[in-house]
Amino acid sequence: MISISFKACRKLTSILKSKLYTPLAKLTFQLNAIQYGSGLSVRGRVKTYVTRRGRVVIGNNLKINSGENHNIIGRQQKFTLWVEGKLTIKNNVGVSASAIICNHDITIGNNVVIGGNTVIYDTNFHSLNPELRNKPELDRKSAKYAPVLINDNVFIGAHSTILKGVEIGEGAVIGACSVVTRNIPAREIWAGNPACYIRKI
Repeated sequence: MISISFKACRKLTSILKSKLYTPLAKLTFQLNAIQYGSGLSVRGRVKTYVTRRGRVVIGNNLKINSGENHNIIGRQQKFTLWVEGKLTIKNNVGVSASAIICNHDITIGNNVVIGGNTVIYDTNFHSLNPELRNKPELDRKSAKYAPVLINDNVFIGAHSTILKGVEIGEGAVIGACSVVTRNIPAREIWAGNPACYIRKI
């Protein structure tokens, strides 16, 4: 009896909270001057930080699953946007509990699926020079960055890392836990660390 009551309360709490996630995300986006289209749907809380020079444009039908109750695949984290450059997310994109860190330029095309706990970075964050790394201001200024382009209809498996300067071709598939360090042609499957060619689709 206690178990049934507990599960009923948990379900009711989940339903009530789910009604708030999308309105709260819209408010957060508006406060950060993020342009977004219709059909935004959010399950879970999002973390968003956009600087004064940052610009985010999101198309229609973005679906976000964020947090342990809405993306139950382990290594949980919230969906996170940290934008100092230009981030474009086009239409019909689905993303689960991932982090997009945009210091320069990231574009995500139409109909892209991004698996849970994926990270997309367009910067190295730090210098490779140890002397510069000991000087925070110089370290940050000397970090290399390059744009990331994820074309239409790409599928990125969970726990993958997409690094700076990468273009992923239309319809490509990235296997789970991959580290993408170089360009991937259209309609090919790549996986591994670093990601390597598997086969054509």
